[in-house]
Amino acid sequence: MQKKINSIKNRKESYKTSQNVLISFKYAFRGIFYVLKTSRNFKIQLLFALIILIIGFLLQINLSNYVILISTIMSVLILEILNTSIESIVDIVVKKEFNSLAKIAKDTAAGAVLLASINSVIIAVYTFFPKIKLLF
Repeated sequence: MQKKINSIKNRKESYKTSQNVLISFKYAFRGIFYVLKTSRNFKIQLLFALIILIIGFLLQINLSNYVILISTIMSVLILEILNTSIESIVDIVVKKEFNSLAKIAKDTAAGAVLLASINSVIIAVYTFFPKIKLLF
């Protein structure tokens, strides 16, 4: 019974905006940690990001190229978090039943992540190719 009361209380307060900035940050970090814990793709993207940043360091790319790489990496990670959010919302709405519009929502969100990932590969090739070419 107590669990049901807490669930109702949380539902009633879930629409509210936090009045405390620190608590808002806590919620945001909780969301990031949730995606890190539950999303295989997010972990893979973080691994590739780390590898790319190490390669950039080893090839001694300039600061502006580093900023571009970091911005590109962040765009992929942000879109992956949004994709997870959209998938969760869709799952709530359709309640484990197939819905063609739900499929479109999930597929297009995943498509956005894919396009950002392709863009990041293009940026990495553009950034690293001249440096790698000099090594040979």
